[in-house]
Amino acid sequence: MQCVETEIAGVKLITPDVYADERGFFKETWNLRSFRNLGIDSQFVQDNQSRSRRGILRGLHYQVGKPQGKLVWVVSGEVFDVAVDLRRSAPTFGRWVGERLSAAGHTMLWIPPGFAHGFYVLSEVADLAYKCTELYAPELDRTIAWNDPDIGIHWPLAAGTLPVVSAKDAAGSSFRNAECFP
Repeated sequence: MQCVETEIAGVKLITPDVYADERGFFKETWNLRSFRNLGIDSQFVQDNQSRSRRGILRGLHYQVGKPQGKLVWVVSGEVFDVAVDLRRSAPTFGRWVGERLSAAGHTMLWIPPGFAHGFYVLSEVADLAYKCTELYAPELDRTIAWNDPDIGIHWPLAAGTLPVVSAKDAAGSSFRNAECFP
């Protein structure tokens, strides 16, 4: 298993060992001992999967009170996955990191608690899976606008198009007005 720290401390790009032959492949998406060796010693309490079509953008989502760490990977297709640092005490507060994740590349992104998360679908369809360290609590759910100028994410949007977003995501708050973490 390979692990690369991103530009933001704690956010890690992970490539598991993949054993492939003419029948297909096998890989571990979670192994407590292996991930502890990478500095990820989390207890996961919820698994999620979403399917989206090309041009869909989901996010930027986070949860106050019970922040979620997320281990994210793509089961089919390809996405541009983003984490935004919402930890006021961090030197990277307000900065973002984005990574292309694909089923073919087998890469995973570890996003620790204290970050907003979003993704944009690059393939015809993408299935995204993720493990969470806290249960989803709708009353604690928050959204920051995907196109907030203070964050300035460089989404790889298809030329001349805007992403398709939900009503909730379209009404996301500004970064300046967002509830953040200490």
